[in-house]
Amino acid sequence: MNETMGRRERKKAATRRALADAALKLFLERGYDQVGIKDVADAADVSTTTLFKHFSGKEALVFDEDADQEAALVAAVRERPAGQSIPAALREHVLRVKVDVATDPGFARFARLVDGTPALREYAHRMWVRHQAALAQAIAEDIGAPEGDAACEALARFALDAVGLARGQVDPRQAVARAFDLLEHGWHAVTASG
Repeated sequence: MNETMGRRERKKAATRRALADAALKLFLERGYDQVGIKDVADAADVSTTTLFKHFSGKEALVFDEDADQEAALVAAVRERPAGQSIPAALREHVLRVKVDVATDPGFARFARLVDGTPALREYAHRMWVRHQAALAQAIAEDIGAPEGDAACEALARFALDAVGLARGQVDPRQAVARAFDLLEHGWHAVTASG
């Protein structure tokens, strides 16, 4: 834990982590629809009231790192090295955080859980759209474009969609690289190298 965190914050973070871990374990063992909020609270040895202090609902338990993921996306734009393009920074981020993680066998079980559960698929989609808005805003701020700029919105959407496009590909890293080549250099560069 962060050294500057106080005892209370460390306890909250530990409780949140225990709840998310218990929920994921139960969901993977029994199936999402067969596990209730009370089951998760009991497994983490807290009350349901405490659970709801940390999570807005059952779906949120599965995506406990939602805020961290959004912050990391925005940081990939804002904190990139001087001279690095926004698409290049996002490519590195997506490859490091999403594609490399997706090769983990534990992640495959998680992905099957989400893909096989309509409520989780819908929640994941809503979460991703929210990330898109934050990312588009960071891109617009970085280049001095007005909020809602179509090009910034498109870059954010396509950068995030590259993750889904890579899923199921023989070489997910190559699929992401090709998608970002298109974002960075346009269609002509992609068809010339294809």
